[in-house]
Amino acid sequence: MPKILVTGGTGYIGSHTVVELINKGYDVVIIDNLFNSTINVLEGIKKITGTKPEFHKFNLSNIIFTNNFFKDNKGIDAIIHFAAFKAVGESVNNPLKYYGNNIMSLNNIMAGMKDYNISNLVFSSSCTVYGQPEEKHLPVTETAPLQKANSPYGNTKQIAEDIIGDVLNAENNLKCIALRYFNPIGAHESAEIGELPIGTPSNLVPFITQTAIGLRDELSIFGKDYNTPDGTAIRDYINVVDLAKAHVIAIERLVNNKNKKSLELFNLGTGKGVSVLEAVKSFEKVSGVNLNYKLVERRPGDIEKVWADTKFANNELGWKAEKTLDETMLSAWKWEQKLRN
Repeated sequence: MPKILVTGGTGYIGSHTVVELINKGYDVVIIDNLFNSTINVLEGIKKITGTKPEFHKFNLSNIIFTNNFFKDNKGIDAIIHFAAFKAVGESVNNPLKYYGNNIMSLNNIMAGMKDYNISNLVFSSSCTVYGQPEEKHLPVTETAPLQKANSPYGNTKQIAEDIIGDVLNAENNLKCIALRYFNPIGAHESAEIGELPIGTPSNLVPFITQTAIGLRDELSIFGKDYNTPDGTAIRDYINVVDLAKAHVIAIERLVNNKNKKSLELFNLGTGKGVSVLEAVKSFEKVSGVNLNYKLVERRPGDIEKVWADTKFANNELGWKAEKTLDETMLSAWKWEQKLRN
């Protein structure tokens, strides 16, 4: 089976994708600097799959370390590039951190692909590239015009897609599938791996579960006056395992030369918009816990509403999100409970 390099492979989405790759028989190598994950994730992967993947710890924004890795590790058939900082609010407060890390790591990865003849890249992109879509473009298709990004994080994803496109135009032997995620949530059904933010969570669901289990006194819901039915922001929440499976399909498409052009773009979501309050109510229903929450002012960098039109990914990749919101919230709760116990 092909050898797949997964950057950021001990992170949230990365670890779930590693599990799906191993279960499909792929040989997986991970690079991660453990900035927003822990080495213990490797044990969780091993408990699920029976295999502990090869692991290398360093920062991909360091060109010397990255080049040395590629020089010493021949035979890589494809790369899935997750490694990036991803907190919208933090990126607004510290944009240089995001531009320095997210852009340089991609640049170094693509230099390695060019120099060491690695043809296939799956890039972890984001629905943030769409900015706040106009009402007429909801749900969002892959052909919707890109608006100005609302945050430096979102801008790094727009810039990254431009970089990839430019490199592919110059290098005929390279090809890429960029997967534009909407809002990944939940955990593996085994509760051996899940979302594990270091410090204060930047995403909704870890804040929900940490409040429910008593680690936090109160959940703050950012924005109460959006132009939505209940005034809270609307997102497309997708189960992380469903999302991980799409990466395996993308890898298979590339290594089997079934891609139809050098750069393909796909939206990965459920196709359904859910408000923050609706997500909270779903969690309360499946957990039996009444959350202590309050509605507060909007958070810089957040958009009002976005959800995916997934028909292209459904039809072209043969992939579809399967897990319900309730199932996904329950998996997140089981992960939180196991983590704290």
